[in-house]
Amino acid sequence: MAADAAVSAAYGAAGQRCMAVSVLVAVGDIGDALVAKVAERIPGITMGDPNDPASQLGPVITQESLGRIRHILDKSTDQGARIVVDGRQEQREDSGWFVGPTLIDHVAPGMDAHAIEIFGPVLSVVRAATYDEAMRILADHPLGNGAAIFTRDGGAARRFVDEVEAGQVGVNIPIPFPVFFHSFGGWKDSAFTETKLFGPGAIPFCTRSKTVSIRWPDPSTSKIDLGFPSSK
Repeated sequence: MAADAAVSAAYGAAGQRCMAVSVLVAVGDIGDALVAKVAERIPGITMGDPNDPASQLGPVITQESLGRIRHILDKSTDQGARIVVDGRQEQREDSGWFVGPTLIDHVAPGMDAHAIEIFGPVLSVVRAATYDEAMRILADHPLGNGAAIFTRDGGAARRFVDEVEAGQVGVNIPIPFPVFFHSFGGWKDSAFTETKLFGPGAIPFCTRSKTVSIRWPDPSTSKIDLGFPSSK
């Protein structure tokens, strides 16, 4: 279930949505099995023209984006990560800037693949020995748009919801985009205002306020006539 969710959330829309999952934190000894299950699902992703209903993954938005993604992937190997599935050399007859779905393992905080929002079909796997270590990794990252936990443990889920520093939180839901009558917006450097675009904060978010302070003196006590000239 977690592997299916990771593949859909990381590679859907070619990873080019604000809530795309770009980092997977594997806690405990699940890392090897989880990476293997994600990797075995990637060949089933159909790439092609996004106008084709059969396509599941289209191109990235610009040539500059393609170059930036490839540069980050090149640096990830120099920094000690391991590319399990490499989409850099994806060549297609279709027009567009294609990057194949890419999976990077053994990414560590501080590496470009973790620190930079890649905004492409790239999923980085960070290993953590314990829940507390995983939470420190999330807390130390400057971005906090969304985060999700996959678990059968209700206690772990409740603690995660209370402690995680992110604006949208999911429990066994990879992209926790709420329905529109709830608030939507990130924390930390993923937040731009105190109010949110949706939900209760939508009115102040979409409103340009104006304050007016007025005092009317009694004309009979004023030495200057503040009224309009008499028509008489």
